[in-house]
Amino acid sequence: MQAVPAADGTTGGAAPPVLSVHGLGVEFASARGAVRAVDGLSMQVARGEVFAIVGESGSGKSSVALAVTGLLPPSARVEGEVRLLGRDVMRMPAAERRRMAGEQAGLVCQDALSSLNPCTTVGFQIAETLMVHRGMAKRAAMQDAVRLLKLTGVPAPEERVHDYPHQFSGGMRQRALIAIALALDPALLIADEPTTALDATIKAQILDLLLRLRRDLGMSIVIITHDMGVVAKLADRMLVMYAGRAIEVGRVEEIFARPAHPYTRALLDAVPRLGRGAKDLQPIPGAPPSMQALPPGCAFHPRCPLALPRCQAEAPALVPTGAARQAACHLAIAGAAA
Repeated sequence: MQAVPAADGTTGGAAPPVLSVHGLGVEFASARGAVRAVDGLSMQVARGEVFAIVGESGSGKSSVALAVTGLLPPSARVEGEVRLLGRDVMRMPAAERRRMAGEQAGLVCQDALSSLNPCTTVGFQIAETLMVHRGMAKRAAMQDAVRLLKLTGVPAPEERVHDYPHQFSGGMRQRALIAIALALDPALLIADEPTTALDATIKAQILDLLLRLRRDLGMSIVIITHDMGVVAKLADRMLVMYAGRAIEVGRVEEIFARPAHPYTRALLDAVPRLGRGAKDLQPIPGAPPSMQALPPGCAFHPRCPLALPRCQAEAPALVPTGAARQAACHLAIAGAAA
């Protein structure tokens, strides 16, 4: 049984974390000024753990994945520390960082159709990774591509390896992306919205596939999503983001049972459930703030039904609120101290 991480992701005397992020900041230049997509985020992912990053669109989730894998555009300004298998990839030369991140952190992008090259076969796109990073001959790499397609559940992989992306269904394209990400046997798989635009049956198959890969290969998985159902099925721990910052971290079952931050509670209240009609859904009022004009204090306070005057003036820090729990809310912090 794997060690249970503390709130900061440490596992006591167990193996060091696969991924450790401290004080990560990501800033993009724009015509209207700098946009800080991620602000001071810290997290750790233990070996064999499934860790979910949750939040509405625009909260900075995908920027975290791109920062970890070194795929941000050159114009992005990145600060903080990112350690992969104990090595600080931020301090590596660019070429070494790309190699390290590419081999040890596989990324499954959220749009399978646009992520695959329509002009080359699916098999060659898998084989190309092996040819570039492992120096394999094309014939051997294509044979390994068949193995990877079979591993991810693509039927008749010996035939489908020669197909083009448009000949694959949405679910099969998603499996092909996972196969590409697995080609180099990474220690960490980052899946960014892996079930977007899939029907319920295919979605369930993709989630089952990720769980099987975690069980059979022992890899760590970071799943980025706004779907709480995906989190409930897959994840051990979760981090909730809002306006580029982490606002709650903890074990999934504990956060679902007792969310400490009003935003987390609002996300859970907005999830459809059996036995609840459309009138019973509780949408979150308002919209996420512009990252170029964040409100003072807690960024969520304009939408928060529990906001205090203090929330409008002072941004709460992310602090422990219980065993293996952290939250950035004045009410939660006060409750933990009581």
